[in-house]
Amino acid sequence: MDENNDSRAPGGPGSLVLRTLTARSIVLSTLLGHHPPRLPARALVRVGELFGVAEGTVRVALSRMVAAGDLRQRDGSYALTARLLERQARQDESRTPRTRTWDGSWEIAVVATAERRPAAERTALRQAMAGLRLAELREGSWLRPANLDRDRPAVATEQCTWLTGTPDGDPAALAGRLWDLDAWALRARALMAALDAAATPADRFTVAAAALRHLLADPLLPGALLPPDWPGGELRRSYDAFETELGDLLRQYLAPGRYT
Repeated sequence: MDENNDSRAPGGPGSLVLRTLTARSIVLSTLLGHHPPRLPARALVRVGELFGVAEGTVRVALSRMVAAGDLRQRDGSYALTARLLERQARQDESRTPRTRTWDGSWEIAVVATAERRPAAERTALRQAMAGLRLAELREGSWLRPANLDRDRPAVATEQCTWLTGTPDGDPAALAGRLWDLDAWALRARALMAALDAAATPADRFTVAAAALRHLLADPLLPGALLPPDWPGGELRRSYDAFETELGDLLRQYLAPGRYT
């Protein structure tokens, strides 16, 4: 899921480019989409074979991912490590966000120190704010509508002062400045069209992985701040349908006695 090579989406609009499937991305996407995120090596090998990836290539990828700290291996099975479990939790949250009734207020976070912070601290804060779906109004100032129910990581609470307030002016216009909602919606619709047009498991897997990444960038705004016909819910349902297909496929490879 994090490779740099792109390919045109099967059946999708010409402007939609997607990352090419590799052994690593197949393993990672499969485990990130599976609950619990642990599968026998043979199941991962068979999933790779569905996409034309040789068994040896998948097993090399598994060994490298263990060495890199992405996976842990035990009794012939591979599972996600803590760092990637956090990523799975963020993905799950993007699909079934915990929202609350919006009363018009906004979360506001301001970096608590004027001193120059190390680059690693600034990067960690940006990643945390992206995970919390806050947008940066200006350097060191972040905000979003207060309609999400989630915990704030330590990096965000330690580096920032948190406030609640109601900005002046039109909140929908402010949201439009903070997030490119039209671009998000355009890509979401292109992904749904590509998923509908994809005929093979490999093509559907590729498009679905891109759809899940796109959901991570959904700002999850209150309905009152969204453009008409916002496709967020529809994209989630499309991905849910794919996950059901993938679950059925995996169950075939996890049937009792299949690995004996």
